[in-house]
Amino acid sequence: MQAFNTTNDQSKTSTFPAIADSFFSWLLVIGLIVGWWALSRNISDLVMPGPLTVGKSLAEMFVDPVFLDDILISTLRVIGSVIISVILGLILALIPARFPLASVIVHERIKPFLNSFPSVGWAILAVIWFGASDFSVMFVQVAILTPFCLVNLAEGLRELDQEILEMGRSFTRNRIRIFIKITIPMLLPYVIAAIRIAYGVCWKIALVSELFGAESGIGVIMLRAQTTANASMVFASCFAIVVIFMAGEKLIINPLAKLAEKK
Repeated sequence: MQAFNTTNDQSKTSTFPAIADSFFSWLLVIGLIVGWWALSRNISDLVMPGPLTVGKSLAEMFVDPVFLDDILISTLRVIGSVIISVILGLILALIPARFPLASVIVHERIKPFLNSFPSVGWAILAVIWFGASDFSVMFVQVAILTPFCLVNLAEGLRELDQEILEMGRSFTRNRIRIFIKITIPMLLPYVIAAIRIAYGVCWKIALVSELFGAESGIGVIMLRAQTTANASMVFASCFAIVVIFMAGEKLIINPLAKLAEKK
């Protein structure tokens, strides 16, 4: 009976901070919305539209088939770019692990170049090379995301437990089998971390890449809104990305992270 009461008390103790954190976080959000509303009352909607006006524009984006098509295109581009970037980052990280002589080329030449090259530069070059197309947008996103994935996955390969790998080699000399059965499961947390980082960064650069090299997508919605001085739709476009990002993290990335933990 005493043990049951102790467990019950611990459960209450752990639940209260979570409820308090949730309450204060929502209180902060409400406070910011109220402050935004108060500020917008004395400013023209052309400059600072109120939360209700932006909320209507945001709802319209998720109801109107034309806007939904643009949102879907942007989302598919982001997902595709993240997948390609993680694969390229893994390949680049594996090359020095397999061929140590290539370490200087990958980590001291390719990585610094990709890390330092301006994102706007990639966007302009993509338009010059490929024109306005889905490929241009994804090229820009992949070029920017790949070094993030490379850094994360290279660190993961360095942190792998060599004793477990050596034990695997004692059972089989098949490198592919060792890679699939041992290396990949141990590397999964780093892969998930790379996906999480790439997904967040990709949405940050999606608008820039679409403004330069796309004929559809959320970036194009924002460009049209800027042309017509529709500040409400500009705000709504930004909030649409926030909504999609949070949905993707909750519905896809977090379940993948939990699956990796079980592995």
